[in-house]
Amino acid sequence: MNNIILITGTTSGFGKAIAEKFASNGWNCIITGRRKEKLFSLADELKSKYNIKLLPLVFDVQKRKEVFDVLTNLPAEWSDINILVNNAGLALGRDSFENANLDDWDTMLDTNVKGLMYVSKAVIPYLIEKKQGHIINIGSIAGKEVYQFGNGYCASKFAVDALSKSMRIDLLSKNIKVTAIHPGAAETEFSLVRFKGDADKAASVYNGFIPLYAENIADIVYYVATLPPSVCINELIVTPTAQANAYLFHKV
Repeated sequence: MNNIILITGTTSGFGKAIAEKFASNGWNCIITGRRKEKLFSLADELKSKYNIKLLPLVFDVQKRKEVFDVLTNLPAEWSDINILVNNAGLALGRDSFENANLDDWDTMLDTNVKGLMYVSKAVIPYLIEKKQGHIINIGSIAGKEVYQFGNGYCASKFAVDALSKSMRIDLLSKNIKVTAIHPGAAETEFSLVRFKGDADKAASVYNGFIPLYAENIADIVYYVATLPPSVCINELIVTPTAQANAYLFHKV
């Protein structure tokens, strides 16, 4: 089979856009997510539109047994993976530390950190067998700078940054590239999830400036993934032009 990419969290946002970008360039895609109907709908759409092969896998990256049951038993034709994109992740709540919801903390750490570790641990043997590969972790500017009320989310994304650097060192001798991409403010379902369905609050985050969009990150992922084999971009911090850092914006 031609080039294969595995992308987690593909039912919306960055993951969906990344799948579309690679599919449009002839890549066969393993797409994963929790929302079965959305996942299979995307698979049908991409297969029809781009005449590629799609393997949709429904599981929750938080659940270790599900991850390993599914990913360590891939059909033989799908085991020749070239790229893993660890995209599944979320933010929940914007509360001061003393008021933060413990369940929100657990969900963010279980998804953003442990989920990334589980998926990577399950997929890396395929890359080692192939003697090459590329892991691309979607982090956040919140993993480079802490901001007010970001506590649990920032902690989870700082962990993604650390894990990406650690993977890069540990997998160096295996000829496996590791790249971390850290987006700033991007208009996806991110804020809607963070504010637990409050559409007005979510929309207000992007008032007064042009944010990043999912397609921008998909273009960047495709770029770093298609550089020559001898070139690895270790990390990129990507913001809208109107954003200077994790908390400073120019809004009009």
